Amino acid sequence: MRSFKITAFAAALMAFASIPLAPLQAAPGHSGGHGHGSAAIGEPGKAAEASRTVTIVMGDNYYEPERIEVSGGETIRFVLQNKGEFLHEFNIATPEMHAAHQKEMAVMFEHGMLTPTSIDREMMKMDHSKTGMSHSMQHDDPNSVLLEPGQSGELIWTFPSSGTLEFACNIPGHYETGMVGAVQLRTGAARK
Repeated sequence: MRSFKITAFAAALMAFASIPLAPLQAAPGHSGGHGHGSAAIGEPGKAAEASRTVTIVMGDNYYEPERIEVSGGETIRFVLQNKGEFLHEFNIATPEMHAAHQKEMAVMFEHGMLTPTSIDREMMKMDHSKTGMSHSMQHDDPNSVLLEPGQSGELIWTFPSSGTLEFACNIPGHYETGMVGAVQLRTGAARK
């Protein structure tokens, strides 16, 4: 199964590389956007309130585990490990938010802020108004972690009581080739 995902991933990367991206416009609010803090996806959590730690391994082009179960109101500490050969993201959002964020990430690739394997942090800090973007492209939202190959990171998140959520990688081509996982929200009290 993984060899198919890697082959599909490579094909998606090749297809993406040939697409002209100039017509794409980033949605307002990339930095501070994605709806973090909204009731739809929850909000940043505090480490002291985390009921458990979940380790998520990111590979080319999959997550382990592919699905997580959480209780409404539960705070989870995610330990994220990019064991792949490419840049990957862990982003908690609704499917609609992921679709909008994929367009933003495509613009970041088009303008050299991201490459298949790296992040140009200096480029992300630049004034992007000349590129048609009127907002910051820092990729610093609390519901998202972007990791280069071999890097690890952490995200602490308090989940809402209901909704349809996914964790996904919105690097161009990754979501489409299966780098998306389900968040199963259980009703009832949060786990302690």
